[in-house]
Amino acid sequence: MAGLNSLEAVKRKIQALQQQADEAEDRAQGLQREMDGERKRREKAEGDVAALNRRVQLVEEELDRAQEQLATAQQKLEEAEKAADESERGMKVIENRAMKDEKMEIQEMQLKEAKHIAEEADRKYEEVARKLVILEGELERAEERAEVSELKCGDLREELKNVSNNLKSLEAASEKRRGLALWRS
Repeated sequence: MAGLNSLEAVKRKIQALQQQADEAEDRAQGLQREMDGERKRREKAEGDVAALNRRVQLVEEELDRAQEQLATAQQKLEEAEKAADESERGMKVIENRAMKDEKMEIQEMQLKEAKHIAEEADRKYEEVARKLVILEGELERAEERAEVSELKCGDLREELKNVSNNLKSLEAASEKRRGLALWRS
């Protein structure tokens, strides 16, 4: 009878150990799935960071182009102002020299031409000033987008750090459980 009881106790012990082994294996599989999920999220986060870095680089390049366009527009504006000043001086010279009838007709034509040049210079000045305002707005928006991208990049780095820490914790727990399972068996 004692042999039967001890045999039953051994069977129960074996069943309990088998059940614990099954539960441990289920937990290990669950942890492996979690680890795989964390790894995928980490890889996605790394991809997002890389995409944001590319986007920041494109915004910086766009900013450089906008600054170059602004410099060109300012140079054209200066040239237009010089041309307008020269035209104005030319009109004054023409007005002072206009004494004879023959010369008056020529001077009037020159004056009209100078006025036309001055109007053209004014028009170019207004166009350049308008483009300058547009470029400044684009520059401001590009800087805002760059700031937002940098903030998102920081957030993603922090999230990546958290995911990495979680993954390390899960791996350590998994190793510990494997060690316990090996020790018990």
